Amino acid sequence: MENLYSLVGVLCTTAFLVFWGWRILNWAWFKPKKLEKCLRQQGLRGTSYKLLFGDIKEYVKMEQEARSKPINFTNEIVPRVIPFVDKTIKNYGKNSYIWLGPTPSLLLMDPELIKEVLNKSFNFLKPPGNPLSNLLARGLASYERDKWAKHRKLINPAFQLERVKLMLPAFHTSCCEMLSKWEKIASTESSFELNVWPYLQTLTSDAISRTAFGSNYEEGRQIFELQREQTNLILQVAQTVYIPGWRFVPTERNKRIKKIAKQVQSLVMDIIDNRMKLMKEGKARNDDLLDILLESNSKEIEQHGNSKFGMSIHDVIEECKLFYFAGQETTSVLLVWTMILLSKHLDWQDRARDEVQQVFGNNEPNFDELNHLKVITMIFNEVLRLYPPGVILGRMTREETKLGELTLPAGVQLFLPAILLHHDPNIWGDDANEFKPERFSEGILKATKGQLTYFPFGWGPRICIGQNFAMLEAKMALALMLQKFSFELSTLYAHAPCTVITLQPQYGAQLILRKL
Repeated sequence: MENLYSLVGVLCTTAFLVFWGWRILNWAWFKPKKLEKCLRQQGLRGTSYKLLFGDIKEYVKMEQEARSKPINFTNEIVPRVIPFVDKTIKNYGKNSYIWLGPTPSLLLMDPELIKEVLNKSFNFLKPPGNPLSNLLARGLASYERDKWAKHRKLINPAFQLERVKLMLPAFHTSCCEMLSKWEKIASTESSFELNVWPYLQTLTSDAISRTAFGSNYEEGRQIFELQREQTNLILQVAQTVYIPGWRFVPTERNKRIKKIAKQVQSLVMDIIDNRMKLMKEGKARNDDLLDILLESNSKEIEQHGNSKFGMSIHDVIEECKLFYFAGQETTSVLLVWTMILLSKHLDWQDRARDEVQQVFGNNEPNFDELNHLKVITMIFNEVLRLYPPGVILGRMTREETKLGELTLPAGVQLFLPAILLHHDPNIWGDDANEFKPERFSEGILKATKGQLTYFPFGWGPRICIGQNFAMLEAKMALALMLQKFSFELSTLYAHAPCTVITLQPQYGAQLILRKL
């Protein structure tokens, strides 16, 4: 009997090992090879799959080499920002593919296919990502289908234009605080050198704190610093092969990522608890994003008489984390590249300043006046073309899906490389890498000839909900800066665009500022 039990134990152990061995082998080899065959049969070309790692090793190596030194000041930045993707397109043509681990990533350069992908948000979903990456911030940007639709409906009221208008005084206060720091430096020197990048990060962080939570940067500093550290850790994770279950291994990095996530959650929870207490006491002001979100959520639950129609506290926390992260990233990178490009193209800086003087002189800008800044709008559109905050949008098939004439199996990732389309001479002409805001003089539709070749804020149902917020804040900030300062490139400026979630200046933005 004892031998029988031993035999059963051996058989069960063997069956278990065979089962999991097969699953691992299928995940790491057979399934990727099957996907590769399917893509090749449809005329797509790309790199050959390499066991487990795919192209990750070469991808990371080329990125590290590209980041090892700055480049001459040119807007031809694609080879530095996404070197492996750029090389793949040159070798295999448009609509080719690469391998990020066992997952094929199809690079789409056809505007019509991109339009179809972004339009069909219930068919082409966001890639799931590494579970550790999700600890940075989830919320609306990562939810899908019904949950995304519910959150979009609840959050929409906070970003309606009438609400965003009311945030202008907060934008103005944040900008004035930054400019007062510059004026203190200018009081001792008529011109001075300054790395403006950290100041712009502080400016937009302060603005999102005021407009989203009624506080200011100093009170939100701990959250911002923690999320900035978390961003760098998540980027390190993204450059490795995703192994299921690895997040549970207690490495130093894994432990730090989880610790930061708990700290941020606790800090945000304190903000929400205090606000909900004020709401119960009838003391809430209903003038910031958090108040509007909680009010919208409460009304939805009351209307249906069921909490499942609203957001849970966990959901609200995730949306707040996303407010903190995304609310300042896009605007700060737009402003820093705008200042850098206007420091090189002083004629456009003068044109923008002249426009500011004509529209509102030295007065505080109001909403209608900001909307009349045509030259500054053209400049921002061109900066977003050359230096889009998000260089690549990602989507994924969860089931067999038709795309144009292609039939994509489940498990194929789609890369929509905005930066490649924004720099494509076939679309924009031989001067595609030149800074020419006049190409947007008649608007985006005219500049793109009606094609989807320009999408710095995404496109379709999932277009960035904070687009109006970001553009209005950026207009306010640039207008106030132009009123008080002129700026040009310092000899210490090193041109080195690189992605840290968004497209940022690797070595900062050293400029020479002069008080006007």
